[in-house]
Amino acid sequence: MSETTTERLDCGKTIDELSDYLSRDRIPYNPDIETCPECLNALEALARVSGLSRDLILEDARALPPPAETWFEEIMVNIAHEVRAGRDLPIQHPDPRVQISITEGAVRALLRTVGDTIPGVIVGKCELLGDAERPGTPIEVRLTVSVEWGRPIPEVSEQLHRSVTSALQQHTELNVTAIHIDVTDVHGYDDTREPA
Repeated sequence: MSETTTERLDCGKTIDELSDYLSRDRIPYNPDIETCPECLNALEALARVSGLSRDLILEDARALPPPAETWFEEIMVNIAHEVRAGRDLPIQHPDPRVQISITEGAVRALLRTVGDTIPGVIVGKCELLGDAERPGTPIEVRLTVSVEWGRPIPEVSEQLHRSVTSALQQHTELNVTAIHIDVTDVHGYDDTREPA
């Protein structure tokens, strides 16, 4: 990764610092990182991207050059933006004295985790569009994804849509009126194969 990734989280840590910490297997233990929710979300996202990157590179290594550096940089910049806590999204409680909320960053982490469960899908960006801070207000969700070459995009998109809908219903009280899935890339194409 290039040295231009200097995105800072609200806690002051950079994605580069967290990536270095993760590459050292989180040794020596850093309590500032290990007790910070933003850092922990970023570490989890970096670990997922690292695992996906390894899998893609191993799979493509036989016939393709590694993905462009800018592809990794774009994902890292998205992670930096998305692990920020962001807005507090309220969750109803029967006792009016109790206030519960989930952060926008936690919802984006949930959406990434859901995307990771679908074979051949890499989630690039997650957005919550609308005034999600007001209970009941209609919002929309937008995901940009890359789908593995050879997988049927309509079927993969429908599976992702169902999984995202289920996760949002189970874990949030958001009034989601639309889920937009934008397939912006196809990865794993082998242009060295002979035509059939």
